[in-house]
Amino acid sequence: MADTPNSVQQRERRDDDASAPTPAPTPATVQTPGAPTLGSRSDDAPGQSAGDLAGRRSRLTRNTLPRWTWLAVLAGSAVVAAAVSALPGFSVPLWLVLTAVLHVIVSYVVTRLRVGRRKATDGLWTNLVHLAFLTALLPLVSVIWSVVSVGLPGLIEPGFFASDMRGIDGTIDQASQEQGAAVLGGIRHAIIGSLLITIAATVISVPIGLLTSIYLVEYSRGGPLARAITFFVDVMTGIPSIVAGLFAGAAMAWFLSTVNTLTGAFGGIRSTMGITAAIALSVLMIPVVVRTTEEMLRVVPNELREASYALGVRKWRTILKVVIPTAISGIASGVTLAIARVIGETAPILVTAGFVVNVNWNLFSGWMTALPVYIYRQFQNPTSPNFSDPSHQRAWAAALVLIIIVMLLNLIARLVAKVFAPKQTGR
Repeated sequence: MADTPNSVQQRERRDDDASAPTPAPTPATVQTPGAPTLGSRSDDAPGQSAGDLAGRRSRLTRNTLPRWTWLAVLAGSAVVAAAVSALPGFSVPLWLVLTAVLHVIVSYVVTRLRVGRRKATDGLWTNLVHLAFLTALLPLVSVIWSVVSVGLPGLIEPGFFASDMRGIDGTIDQASQEQGAAVLGGIRHAIIGSLLITIAATVISVPIGLLTSIYLVEYSRGGPLARAITFFVDVMTGIPSIVAGLFAGAAMAWFLSTVNTLTGAFGGIRSTMGITAAIALSVLMIPVVVRTTEEMLRVVPNELREASYALGVRKWRTILKVVIPTAISGIASGVTLAIARVIGETAPILVTAGFVVNVNWNLFSGWMTALPVYIYRQFQNPTSPNFSDPSHQRAWAAALVLIIIVMLLNLIARLVAKVFAPKQTGR
């Protein structure tokens, strides 16, 4: 019977497959006798016992230390340091120093012997960095603890925030110390004075600092005026606060005398008042505002400016609508930090605003008391020199209030930077 076309094609295909060369075996396809097959677990391999697995684990963990090693070294160092410091007479600062030194040395030796030189050197520098951080943190913790422990009793006295020092004399403080009566007198006038002076200084400083930084970043091209402004800003950053107070007092006295000579106005007004203190603080605030704002404006990408210019927007409107909103978080946080810097100044306010015992709401007339000056006066000139404990209690309580205000301003700066930060949206 004759072959059909389909049968002929099938026979030719079988002949081609038979004549094709056999592919060489690859390492993945070759199976060594006794080796586990692909997909089998290592513990199913013949000839491998639990002792072999334990030996492999010991080789992997041979050059490592237990996680509790640093704690054991620290405890041993503390015990040895306590024994050594007890010889001349136990002292907590000496014990802490010896404990830190012994911990660093013993940790290095143990790691060098157990692991190796490279790991020991890395651990040594890590411990030194941690020690430096704790050393820098120790004064801050000590100050906060001292102020809180001593100032808290005065802070919780009734009427401390709602009363001023009007009517408080030496007999009242003597009765408070001898008879154990409540300590009278508060910081109402000092808080009001600090708020008014700081707000006025902010109103003066922020526009000047913001406009100066805008000129330096957006309009100046490194010319002589820009270099002069940068130089004087750097100089103003480092001037002592008492110099700023003397400058503000002299400038205000010259202004009042000149106006009085020309027009006859301000005849009975003296230069010692709240607005003079605000000018003194603004001299200290302006360089900080200029520097922080300038850095924030330089961070704004040039692509945003170029895109605005490409749409035909004028330069001043680009700055107002694009540049400043982009950098507003850094600008606001910089202004807040500048306020926190000047709110604790004592010397310029003492020179320019004086000290009073009652509330003064008028920045342009009369002396005014700020919180730092109140603290200084209570320490240096107690109401009753022979019975100074009530005055010192009020001073420590006012110092605690000032620290709380500064901490709140720093927290506000962080919150402002987070709230006003540019939103990052992904695709």
